Amino acid sequence: MMFDRQKMCRVRDIYRAITELENGMEAAYGLNLNEAMLLCSLSDKGGMTAGEVGDCLGLTQSNASKVIRSLEKKKLLKRTLDKADKRVMHFQLTKAGEAKLEGMDCQNMTLPPLLENCVV
Repeated sequence: MMFDRQKMCRVRDIYRAITELENGMEAAYGLNLNEAMLLCSLSDKGGMTAGEVGDCLGLTQSNASKVIRSLEKKKLLKRTLDKADKRVMHFQLTKAGEAKLEGMDCQNMTLPPLLENCVV
C-alpha cells in the first residue's frame, strides 16, 4: 500500500485547525466541539435519542453518552422517557441550552484560515 505523505500532512494541518477551533470555543463558551455540535443538532431537530446523537455526531455509543452527560451536568440538556418504550431516552435543549446556543453567535465565529475554505 502506497502512502501519500502530502495527504497525511494535509490531514495533520486540518486536525490542528480543528483543535485550534475547539480550544477557542472552550475558552469563549465553555464547550468542546462535540458539545457545541450537539447543541446545534438538538436545536435543528428539536430532540434526539442517544443513538441518534451518536449517528449525528459520528461518535461511538460510549462517547455520545459522555457528551450527553457533560451537557446534562451543565444543565444545557434534559432527558425524557419515551412514552411507548421506557428503555428509550429522548434529549432536548433546556432553556439554558437554548440561551447558550443563542449567545454563541455562530454566524460570526472566526474560523482558522484553513477551515474557512472548507465551510459552505
